[in-house]
Amino acid sequence: MSTTETTPDTTPAPTTDSLYERLGGDAGIEALVDHIVDLHLGNPTVATRFTHADQARARAMGKEFFKAGSGGPNPYTGKAMPDAHGGMNISEEEYMAVVDDMLQALTDLGYGDQERADVLSIAWSLKGDIVRV
Repeated sequence: MSTTETTPDTTPAPTTDSLYERLGGDAGIEALVDHIVDLHLGNPTVATRFTHADQARARAMGKEFFKAGSGGPNPYTGKAMPDAHGGMNISEEEYMAVVDDMLQALTDLGYGDQERADVLSIAWSLKGDIVRV
């Protein structure tokens, strides 16, 4: 009889589903982006930027960007982030407000910690292309 004790591995098995699939595909991402934009419209830090934007286009481009960026089947056809946000002089405070709204929408819609972390990672990787110091 061995004197070595072992404990079961309780590490969650890695998922093979793409972020696109974990966000619910087209329908899930469309609901997520709509909720994010609605939160932006109510967020005093960024509301004026979204109130005066073309709402239909902002939502459509956000949905396309999220779908493609999360591993969906269709490409993003919009402008590159520096081009899309160039000249807007987006501050660090505004960027963080947008990211906070994204994380709040994910929570509100019942997504888990891994999905929140994955979306945050993508958002954080784009910060230098969006914030102009």
